[in-house]
Amino acid sequence: MELNKHYSIEYKGLKNSAYDFTFEVDNALFEAYESREIRGGKCLVKATMLKNERQLDFDFAISGFVICECDRCLEDCNIDIDYEGHLVVRISEEEGEYDGEIMWLNPAEDAVDLTQYIYESIVLSLPYQRVHPEGECNPDMMARFAQVSGSEFEAMVAKAEQNDKHGINEGDFNKLAALKAQMEKAND
Repeated sequence: MELNKHYSIEYKGLKNSAYDFTFEVDNALFEAYESREIRGGKCLVKATMLKNERQLDFDFAISGFVICECDRCLEDCNIDIDYEGHLVVRISEEEGEYDGEIMWLNPAEDAVDLTQYIYESIVLSLPYQRVHPEGECNPDMMARFAQVSGSEFEAMVAKAEQNDKHGINEGDFNKLAALKAQMEKAND
């Protein structure tokens, strides 16, 4: 994969010291992983590498945005990415399992490929709920979701009144009344 070279660092020949690297992430990374969640995006990855004889210690800061489907209206929305992480790359003949925090690298290899780590870090930093900021969802789609028949609404009111007898406070009933007024206004 040509993309791997873009997110690799050739560490052989570097002195034991600290180094800073910057990578730009664009749609190509998400397309390479055939991501269903992320439709595109643009992120900046800043990596600080501390090199010594036996391992490479990385501190990462990833910022930018990705494009995902809004959970509310199903339209594309930008989700901000703000991630900080740490990765240890152990240089050893022994091979361990990559677990997201420790990567193993054979001493015969000249470069460390960070492609998978960067992609996984972006995916793991996504919020559980991916939605537009309030008021920015597609109004046509939101109107379709807001339509509730009169009988459905009356059933909701009856249930709320029943719950009121079981310890639901007046504030909850006021919220339901406000919802009714909002729905009636949307239907007008």
